[in-house]
Amino acid sequence: MRRLIVVSLGLLLAALVVHDGALATALGAIALVVAGVAWFEAGTDSTRELAVVATLAAAAAAGRVLFAAVPGVQPVTVIAIVAGASLGLRAGVATGALAAFVSNLFLGQGIWTPQQMLGWGACGAAGALLGPALRNRWALAAVSAVLGFAFSASMDVWLWYGFAPHTLPSLAAVVGRGLWFDASHAAGNVVLSLAAGPELRRMLDRYGGRLRTVVVWA
Repeated sequence: MRRLIVVSLGLLLAALVVHDGALATALGAIALVVAGVAWFEAGTDSTRELAVVATLAAAAAAGRVLFAAVPGVQPVTVIAIVAGASLGLRAGVATGALAAFVSNLFLGQGIWTPQQMLGWGACGAAGALLGPALRNRWALAAVSAVLGFAFSASMDVWLWYGFAPHTLPSLAAVVGRGLWFDASHAAGNVVLSLAAGPELRRMLDRYGGRLRTVVVWA
């Protein structure tokens, strides 16, 4: 774990000193992803938790690949949010980040992968922080829509900072060009949340209860 923290700090320092925007954002995102891996490794060892996270991430990745033909629709967002709400902060972050990595094995890995891992991990973290408020179908749909826009906006800002002139007109052009995809992402999240969100939440709540159960031998 200490080695991962050292690597993370080294990457973050490198991101602060390089003068290339694309390289700086990539190094910064990788540094945070490595720090997240170190945090997950430092937690309580639970084979069942790892199995649930891996299953959710695989399902989210499969859904993303399945909907790849529909521009902007990303089931990963909703699954990461619900995972965080039901299973906790660590599981939510791990589900979102792992789903991004696994789905890009099929859709294409690249300099954008760490940023996507970071963005969907943040969606899982938001789900954990807002967990008690997300039991209602409409509340989950509203939060999923907001986080859909937030994720897409983070990718737009990354694209602008890394590959475009650092001017307000350039930022407006990048955001405007992706606005239709951002709206599609948010709308897809609303549909998925209303269709299956509460059912997924109840199922994961049951798994979460089992993960938190401690057996004491007398």
